[in-house]
Amino acid sequence: MSLEDRVKTLQEKHHDLEKTLEDEENRPMPDNIVIHDLKRQKLAIKDEIVRLTHP
Repeated sequence: MSLEDRVKTLQEKHHDLEKTLEDEENRPMPDNIVIHDLKRQKLAIKDEIVRLTHP
């Protein structure tokens, strides 16, 4: 897998997590633990993207 493919895959995963996070936040009784975990995952992916694109 090339670097560009890896970054694209990470960006797609980040986008999917964003959608899942929005869905969870808009539920009548959102689960704060799930929200925290989704945000943590998004941040880890964003950090990885930055690491790969800005050596």
